[in-house]
Amino acid sequence: MAEITAKLVNELRAKTGQAMMECKKMLTECGGDIEKAIDGFRKKGVKASLGERAASEGRVLGVATDDGKAASLVEINCNTDFTAKSEPVLKLGTEAARLLAHNPNADIAQAIQSGLTEVSQTTGENVRLGKHAVATAPDGGKAGLYLYGITGKIGVVMAFTGQPSEELIKQIGGHIAFAKPVGLTREEVPAALIEKEKAFAVEQAKATGKPQNIAEKIAEGKMNSFFAERVLLDQEFFNAQVFKGSIASYLKQHGVGLVKYVRLEVGQA
Repeated sequence: MAEITAKLVNELRAKTGQAMMECKKMLTECGGDIEKAIDGFRKKGVKASLGERAASEGRVLGVATDDGKAASLVEINCNTDFTAKSEPVLKLGTEAARLLAHNPNADIAQAIQSGLTEVSQTTGENVRLGKHAVATAPDGGKAGLYLYGITGKIGVVMAFTGQPSEELIKQIGGHIAFAKPVGLTREEVPAALIEKEKAFAVEQAKATGKPQNIAEKIAEGKMNSFFAERVLLDQEFFNAQVFKGSIASYLKQHGVGLVKYVRLEVGQA
């Protein structure tokens, strides 16, 4: 029989939301086999896995270090918005984000697992760690954080060259949250997507009677519009009252560059 270790008991506890002693007892009955233990709970009529409930709600929490060297995001998922906005969930997410910002290689899942289990047991919901991301400033640069406060479900971290103001970080973060770009530069757009869009454009032009060579030139023009809609640096800044022009021009005007961004939204891949 496998040894019933504290780690094994905690793993079963995290997966089922059952009390520690109940988990230890079930593991003992099942010879230390965690899958059999889960089945054992189910056979007894216990809702054996909180994880079986869809965790489609949640919050995105973030932290930026005081020295501007890093910014991080952590998504915490659960079943209801009521739990998502509760103090324990917000505290856990912020704790994990702070740990990640100061140590990008930290095992945040392990660090907050007991807290997630406790909230799950208290609420009866599937409370779990979702996506997470960190942006580290390049030499002489600065990392920035944007959180969409109205819903609490969208966050953006950015890494800049130069020293952007907090207002610029807010504006760029707000644009990314709103515009949902697929990449920072054209090179970051998946090649398969580019080829697919270009093929569509060529076929559309040919359908109007244009020969192949003309159709390809028309397609090139349409691809510029495609990039302007989807690539961050090509996009028109979303708030024309603040700045009229592309994101690239807006950054250049302020003497900074953007080398990385990550956008997280609850429930989005």
